Parts: sequence; C-alpha cells; structure tokens
Amino acid sequence: MFYRLLSVAQRQRTSRGWQNWSSARSGASAAEAHSVALPAQAQVVICGGGIMGTSVAYHLSKMGWKDIVLLEQGRLAAGSTRFCAGIISTARHLSIEQKMADYSNKLYQQLEQETGIQTGYIRTGSIFLAQTQDRLISLKRINSRLNVIGIPSEIISPKKVAELHPLLNVHDLAGAMHVPEDAVVSSADVALALASAASQNGVQIYDRTSVVHVMTKKGEVTGVETDKGQIECQYFVNCAGQWAYELGLSNEEPISIPLHACEHFYLLTRPLETPLQSNTPNIVDADGRIYIRNWQGGILSGGFEKTPKPIFTEGKNQLEIHNLQEDWDHFEPLLSSLLRRMPDLETLEIVKLVNCPETFTPDMRCIMGESPLVKGYYVLAGMNSAGLSFGGGAGRYLAEWMVHGYPSENVWELDLKRFGALQSSRTFLRHRVMEVMPLLYDLKVPRWDFQTGRQLRTSPLYDRLDAQGARWMEKHGFERPKYFVPPDKDLLALEQSKTFYKPDWFDIVESEVKCCKEAVCVIDMSSFTKFEITSTGDQALEILQYLFSNDLDVPVGHIVHTGMLNEGGGYENDCSIARLNKRSFFMISPTDQQVHCWAWLKKHMPLDSDLLLEDVTWKYTALNLIGPRAVDVLSELSYAPITPDHFPSLFCKEMSVGYANGIRVMSMTHTGEPGFMLYIPIEYALHVYNEVMSVGQKYGIRNAGYYALRSLRIEKFFAFWGQDLNTLTTPLECGRESRVKLEKVLWGGFHWSRCPAAAEAERSYKRLAMFVLDDHDTDLDLWPWWGEPIYRNGLYAGKTTSSAYSYTLERHVCLGFVHNFSEDTGEEQVVTADFVNRGEYEIDIAGQRFQAKARLYPVASLYTHKRRKEDVELSDLHGK
Repeated sequence: MFYRLLSVAQRQRTSRGWQNWSSARSGASAAEAHSVALPAQAQVVICGGGIMGTSVAYHLSKMGWKDIVLLEQGRLAAGSTRFCAGIISTARHLSIEQKMADYSNKLYQQLEQETGIQTGYIRTGSIFLAQTQDRLISLKRINSRLNVIGIPSEIISPKKVAELHPLLNVHDLAGAMHVPEDAVVSSADVALALASAASQNGVQIYDRTSVVHVMTKKGEVTGVETDKGQIECQYFVNCAGQWAYELGLSNEEPISIPLHACEHFYLLTRPLETPLQSNTPNIVDADGRIYIRNWQGGILSGGFEKTPKPIFTEGKNQLEIHNLQEDWDHFEPLLSSLLRRMPDLETLEIVKLVNCPETFTPDMRCIMGESPLVKGYYVLAGMNSAGLSFGGGAGRYLAEWMVHGYPSENVWELDLKRFGALQSSRTFLRHRVMEVMPLLYDLKVPRWDFQTGRQLRTSPLYDRLDAQGARWMEKHGFERPKYFVPPDKDLLALEQSKTFYKPDWFDIVESEVKCCKEAVCVIDMSSFTKFEITSTGDQALEILQYLFSNDLDVPVGHIVHTGMLNEGGGYENDCSIARLNKRSFFMISPTDQQVHCWAWLKKHMPLDSDLLLEDVTWKYTALNLIGPRAVDVLSELSYAPITPDHFPSLFCKEMSVGYANGIRVMSMTHTGEPGFMLYIPIEYALHVYNEVMSVGQKYGIRNAGYYALRSLRIEKFFAFWGQDLNTLTTPLECGRESRVKLEKVLWGGFHWSRCPAAAEAERSYKRLAMFVLDDHDTDLDLWPWWGEPIYRNGLYAGKTTSSAYSYTLERHVCLGFVHNFSEDTGEEQVVTADFVNRGEYEIDIAGQRFQAKARLYPVASLYTHKRRKEDVELSDLHGK
C-alpha cells in the first residue's frame, strides 16, 4: 500500500473525542462504531476529516475553542489527503501562499514531537528547473520574494543541479532554483497527528458520519443535519474537498463554492539498483510538466498535463476515494518527459500508476472564508493540488478568522467573496479547470489572461469596441478593454507577445495616454460595482454615516471619496459615493468588490429598517471621458454649462446627453486627469457612445483601455483597493487622512481616533510611497510588475504593490509600502515621513536592484504641464 495509515489502536488515548473514531479503526464492528451518539449541540461543526478539516480543528482548539465536532463521511484521511504526493513546497507566486506553506512546513516538522505520531517528515529540499531564460526569470522573481520572508533559496547552475541530484539530465537547463528547506511527509499521518492533538484538546471526532445539509435561520447557521441526527451549532466549516461544491448547494440557503475535480496521475517505481537516499531533493521540471520525489528508494513522479480529464461532473461520487482507472495513454507525455530528465529509469520496474481526483478553482487559488450569504458558514477547500503545502497555514488563518473576526494576514486573494454566483456553473467550472490544471506549470508572464469562461459579463458596447480593435482582459467575469490595436498593427503578434521585458503594446498604450492628456479619450468602465442606498426617511444617511469613515452629510450632488473600515482601522472597502437626493446615495466600488462589499453592508445594516440596498451594476454602462477636451465634448452634447463654476470637481448631475435623459454625469475620472464619468442606463448606452464619438472627432477623440488608466493613476499616486490597499491598510498609512473624520463614531461603537493603529500618522508601522526608478533602462532591463522587494539603505523594507510606466516622467513608477524592520529582532517599528524621505532605495527585479527615489506625495508638475525626462530633477522627487 502506498501510504501507511496510522494504526491508532496502538495509541493510548483517553479523551472522549479520540475514542469516537479510534474504536472503529482498532477493529470494532460497524454496528459498534455507528452506535456512538452524536452530541445534541456544539459551538463548531467541521465537515471533512482530511488535512484541511483536521488543521482547522487543531488550530481552533489551540486558540481555546473546545466545543468542536469534526465529522467525516468515510474514514479519517481517506479522501484526497491519502493520495497526496507528500511534497511540501514553499516556492509560490503569491506572498500569502508562501507564508501558508512556510508555516505548514514548520508545523509538520514539530508535529511528531508534539503528538508522538510519526509523520514521515524528511527535509529534502526542492530543485526547480528552468529550460528557458523566461522560466529562469520567473524563478528569480520567486527567489527574491522567498529570501525576504526568511525562506532560504538560491539560483543555481546546471552543474550544481547535477551535484545535488546526479541522476538528472541537465544538458538542456538554463539554470534552477534550490529551496533547501522543502520537505516530504506522509500526508495521511499528518492529518491523523493533527486529529490526535485536536482530540486531546477536547475536539470530538466522528467518522462514517455524513452531513446531509446545513440548517439556517434568518441568514445564520443554526445546525447540521447528518445521517445520524441533528447537531445544533453556531459555526459550520465546509472542508469537504471535492464534495464542497455539492455540500454548499445542498444547504437550506445554497452557497456557491466554485471548484471542480480533475484526474491527477503519478507513478510509483521499485527501488533503484542503488536506492535513492531519503533526503534526495524533490524536482519540479515545470517546462517538462513533471515533478519527481524519492519514494522508498525509487521514484514517485507525476505532473500536470496539457489536456486534463475533469471528473465527477454529475454530482457526488463515492464516500472514500479509491485509485481511479489507469490511463497509460494519457500519462505517456509525462512519462516521456520523466525519461528525458532521468534516462537511467528506462529499465526500472513500475509498481503502479496512481489516478486520484484533485480539486481546482477558477483562478488557481484556494478558497477560504465566511459565506457572504450565511453568517457562521465558513469554507476551506479547493487547494489546486497544494493541500499539503497550504494545509497548516490555511487552517491557522481560517481559525483566526473565526475566533478573532479576521486573520492575521491579508487573505483577500483567497477569500470566498472574490467569487460570485456567476462562477458556479458546472459547464464554466468544467471548462475552466481544464485550463487551470495545466496553468499550474505553464510559464505565467505578467498580464496573462484566462482563455476559458470568457464573454460571460459584457458591456452593451462590447461588439462595438471589439470591432474597433479592443483587446480584452477579464475581471470578476467582466470583459474590460486593455488597449485598442490600430488597423496597421499585427494583431496575431500582439496576442502572442508574452514577456517580462518591454511589451509590444508599449507604443499603443503610449498613444492612448497621450490622447488622455492632450485631447480626449473614452474608456468603458462598466464593470465597476454600483450600489444604490435609499430610504423613506433619514435612515440611508444615518447608516452610511455609521459605516463610512468620511462625512457623507454633504449637499445633494456632491461626491465623497471614502471607505468602510474594520475594527483595526483597515479598509474593507474603498469607494466614491454621490448624494443623489436627501434620501438616496449612489456608490461606486472596484469591480471585484461586488460580493464582498454587498456582504459587509448587509452584515452591518439593521434588518428591520426601511433601507433599500440595490445592486445596480448591471443597470448602468459607465464611460470615462478623460482629457482636457472632455468638457468640450460634453458641452456640445448636453447644451448645459460645464464650466468649473457650474460643474465643480467631485460633483454629480443628472443630464441629457444627446437624445438620452437621466445620464448621471460625475466630474471625476479615477486617474487625476480632468474629465467626467458618465453612468448611462444600458438602453441608452450605444446611442450615447455613438454621440460622444461623433462629436468628439473634431477634438481628436479615441478609445482607450485599462492599461492607459493604470499608467495614469499610478503616476498620480492613486492607490486602488485589492492591489495597493487591503483590510490591513489604514487611511493614515496610505496618505488618506483627508478621507477620515476623526470625530465620527463608526459601526459597533468603533471610534477612529481611539484606534491604536491610527492615533497619529507618526505611529504608523508602514507608509505607502511612490517610487520612481532612476537607473532603469526601459528597453533593455526587466520590468517591475508587482511584488518586487523594496530595499532601504540596503535592508529589506517592503514590497511593491503595483507598477506602471509613466509616459510623462518617462520612467517606471512603483507603489509600495515602506516598513521599518528592526535589524536585531525583525519586529516592525514606527515609520515616519522623515524615515521614508531620508532613505536610499532600490527595487529588486528578479535579483537585480535598481535605484529609486521615494515620495509620499505625487509629482506636482504632473498636475500642471508635461515635463520631459531631462527636465525632471529627481532630487525634487523627495517632496514633503
């Protein structure tokens, strides 16, 4: 048998929880096992006895919660956990994933000492191979990020690879990355060890018990219906793995958990003539689409093929996962790749080909967090074949979320609320996971886009813009234009252009940015989230004053930049709100905040009020009219005065545009450039767009996309939520003091001025800064994209959050947070404006550092007139 399931009968345990399931494992009859009565109530019920469920139980019990029941429909660790390849890898693209994997690695290492259960933990290290220079660049970017969070790694030569693993063929390698502290472990034994520790802390564990559905009342979890009876509870955690999707839909109030299973193959061999040492490094040959590890002196090798096989598309499958049918024809490309990398294996006997299901999500990131629909319903599932690596860290963060109300790290990229119901179609999931699985090993250069599940949400102008050369990106299922290809450009070449260097669309975006600054451009921004909050009395104003940091008791027609803050003072939302009348407000938020923002509002709004919260995202097409001639275009179309005296900045009016009435026109552009946002009822969208383009011809109008918008907003130091800001970012840390009324008492009695993180700007432990790269050659050097380490006076000080080329400054500009880490302890210290301004900075791009000048405020000249590169004195970029 591949994995040795721990014989728990040999363990002497006294807690009630352990006995509930150990009796069945030690030879008790099925009738005896099933005769154990479930408790009538518990604080928490966890569904799933794999690595995720046991990790959540372990961490909740460590944090002091004891009234916990864990239910497993089959045997503990008998699901996909049992078939896991057992590799712990910390080399990930996302910072939060690196931290989860690093925590898991350290947890598993000490678990045997804590529980007395052998987990098979062996530190082997991992070697990530690069057959191309682009792959090596990708590894160098990961290497830079690993080093700054304390995970040892280094870029090594092919010769060094051969020394570390002599059986590898290295003739085609450009280089590699070595991560020496990666490890292998028996995943089933890890799950059993976590369960053992949890049970010793009071967690009750019942196997062979299926959850039928979760009971709810008034949008809250009230209990769980099982095949053995009901359990009343306040919290439910769905850790059901590949069954999580169906379990979510089976609830009294269905919950969307978008994931889908695919077949995953790996082979096992007999020991080599000279058996591999137990600490032989793991190998990841992503260009060859395979991974390799030692297994009992032989080889375990699998991979992620280009043509995966989705399974279980019709709903629930067997209670426990068994080895699925072998398919050697399907595995042949991976086998060929293995033999090319390790030619000496040709005569080695293969024990078997394992075929087991793995679950994948629409964006290759796991799913965690509380449901937006049901309070107390939490999810941890969809690990994209990284469940073992993430299990410890993910379980910890979810437990923190439940106990404290929020995790200790920003986990927005993994939050269930990043998805909506639109991603839950079985057809969509089936098609998307066929793309996701091979993408795990595909080379992902900056700004790549998914190809499946597209054209799901589109503006009424989609076909019109597409015919004019729009190239598209997708956000929350919504198609958004990146840029517009001129008729004389080679479209195919642009689509195939993928690079870490200067992209082929550089000149196209430059012309769009120039037009925004010198004439007028139109950007379709219909994807932005749009809510209306209305009431019959003053309730709308009262609740918005209660939830938002800025003062919204402003005259009708005024627009306020504000946000909703959590109890730590961090941004749960960043938005603009227009007061339409005394009892009605119009709220505009980022595209991917549609579900999150709705859930936060509903969570804190009174249930028995006369308030009406309506999602009107689909009702309005949004056109961003940017540039100095925007006022001329709008004046001609509206026959209304659009001068600053009649239409000041941050003002909203309902106007006629062309033949269309009821157009909400706002004097803002989200870029710092002059212009207007037009919110148009969808039935008028095509008419208004045609009129704008027709009248605008005399003013040099053209279409533009989000790449131009990105360049404009970053050079003006406009931070966006989800990219630069998150739930751990306070207004004072990102220079938004003016958007907070310190005297306001917000939700739950929270008073901003009493928040420890925000008493004074000088007490901030990080500050958002703008970095202008100095010695960087745009044509020859690697570009910064996001996540690059920032060094201050030679010491690590933070990471970039977003970046773009400024066509005005003719330099790259990055946004990022500056921290002050103690050289002795590594703890964060206060960051003042003086600390930021006095530093000498470098940005690390794939291991190469480039000098940069830091600012806490945007370059003033960008708001007046264009200055060429040679006119910009970088000594002035230290503005106070």
